[in-house]
Amino acid sequence: MAMITTVQQHILQQQQETLKSTGREATGTFSWLLSGITLATKMVEAKIRSAGLDDVLGAAGAENVQGEQQQKLDVYANQALLHCLGLRDSVAALVSEEDEKPVTFNRDPEAGKYIIVFDPLDGSSNIDVNVNVGTIFSILRRLPPEHGTLEESILQQGFRQVAAGYVVYGPSTVLVYTTGNGVFAFTLDPKIGAFVLSSERMRMPEQGSYYSVNEANAAGWPEEFRTYITKLREGELGKEYSSRYIGSLVADFHRTLLKGGVFLYPPTTKQPKGKLRLLYEANPLAFIAEQAGGVATNGVSRVLDIKPEGIHQRTPFCVGSPREMELLAATVGGR
Repeated sequence: MAMITTVQQHILQQQQETLKSTGREATGTFSWLLSGITLATKMVEAKIRSAGLDDVLGAAGAENVQGEQQQKLDVYANQALLHCLGLRDSVAALVSEEDEKPVTFNRDPEAGKYIIVFDPLDGSSNIDVNVNVGTIFSILRRLPPEHGTLEESILQQGFRQVAAGYVVYGPSTVLVYTTGNGVFAFTLDPKIGAFVLSSERMRMPEQGSYYSVNEANAAGWPEEFRTYITKLREGELGKEYSSRYIGSLVADFHRTLLKGGVFLYPPTTKQPKGKLRLLYEANPLAFIAEQAGGVATNGVSRVLDIKPEGIHQRTPFCVGSPREMELLAATVGGR
């Protein structure tokens, strides 16, 4: 019988390896925390699989805090994550794209050590047409009381993340995560109901063949971004690039992680501060990209260095392989 490694087993193994030199034992707290995320995403996956049969397609009839039309599955995914993670004693606060304010728990800082920031169902408007969607999450450690309030803990820079990941719901359901020691992927095995290790220490290719951007917005981009795309198409990096754009962030990023290339969401005249959210979209994906050898910027500076000013802050987002990102920096960086 082939040996398998589940995501919880993998977390415990990594903790034990990290703590071996300290003489202390891994407590299992972080593994228990991750189990809340995997349980919620398995609930979401099951609901998505039956979306055409159950009454979960279409709009929920309300807008979220972003002013976006909530889908029924947005509401379900958000509730699943809030429920599964809220039961974990190690959680101090939950911050969701769907909610105006963080959900906080009156737990002793010694127990409530972690803050989870998440986009419960990225790309949910694509559900009706059976396109891949995903869940994105970021985990921060709560600051000691003498070093900052809970609100200050939530608004930490991305390089302070202790873990980040996403789940892409597609032909197979895949969890990709990092704790700052490489990027690992786990595939949901429906026969046993567990996420099983399927890729170790993933690396983004040094150069790819695709660029991914919504070119319908090109007229509103800064000129430098249009110049950059022209350079890619005309072969400035030694090959001619093709366009691949799904319109679901998790799916577009997952392809870029596996195949290389570049994903762009530039500023526009309508959204000069960008569209994607810093805390629960750009930061976790930037952390994963860097751990896989890629680069993530807002077009000018490193995403993980940006100091958040609010939980729903937006940012331009550019992420990809080193070669493409070097050309981007040379073309756009001086603007």
